[in-house]
Amino acid sequence: MDIKQHNSAAWDKDDGFEEWKQPVSSDIINAARNGIAEVLLTNAKPVPSHWYMPIKGKKLLCLASGGGQQAPVFAAMGANVTVIDMSLGQLNKDKMVMERESLSMEIIQHDMCDLSIFDDESFDVVFHPISNCFIENPNLVWSECYRVLKKGGLLLSGFVNPLLYLFDLKCMEKGELKITNTIPYSDIDQLPKEQLQERINNNDTVEYGHTLETQIGGQTSVGFAIVDLYEDISHDEVLDRHIKTSMATKAIKL
Repeated sequence: MDIKQHNSAAWDKDDGFEEWKQPVSSDIINAARNGIAEVLLTNAKPVPSHWYMPIKGKKLLCLASGGGQQAPVFAAMGANVTVIDMSLGQLNKDKMVMERESLSMEIIQHDMCDLSIFDDESFDVVFHPISNCFIENPNLVWSECYRVLKKGGLLLSGFVNPLLYLFDLKCMEKGELKITNTIPYSDIDQLPKEQLQERINNNDTVEYGHTLETQIGGQTSVGFAIVDLYEDISHDEVLDRHIKTSMATKAIKL
């Protein structure tokens, strides 16, 4: 099974991850035109504006960032935006907002792990919300981001704390925390076969729990310097009572 194609189709569904599938309103676009904006790398906490401002005139790549949310906001703020995503359904939402608000963006259906369509040092900023849990090797993303960023460019990325994947999924759905898995985690390798088949049949995403060494150390190993970090909730009612299980990093290409 082609995991990337499967997950692309899963994101095209109308259910699941709904907070990432709601295009922004005209009010939000109008506020962005006036320099007031909130964008998300994680589930709930807005990215501090000083992480990316000033953004007007900057070349910005919204990476695996379809959904009619971040890319149109940045475009309304005056950035030169390119958005890529494997999900055509998510990209169609960006196209809808772009046309509705008379914005200008380049919209491309493409794999986040392969940015060979872009030249070296093409962008000032890469904005990469939570998505590496849907691919097997995030190091491909980090190295490609480093290549396409200009020197001094910014990589703003969100990802899931791997402890989220320690627990039995069915138990978590019932409000129980039962450790059954190990990190690094893969649905393909660790989910019981019947549960994996159920996810495939339901066209649900197939996911990976990557170590912090891969998600944070992977950035520094290709040459980024991480200069800021924050944590956020995951919208899992059980774990959110105990710990924040998503995070975002701001990194600079040295």
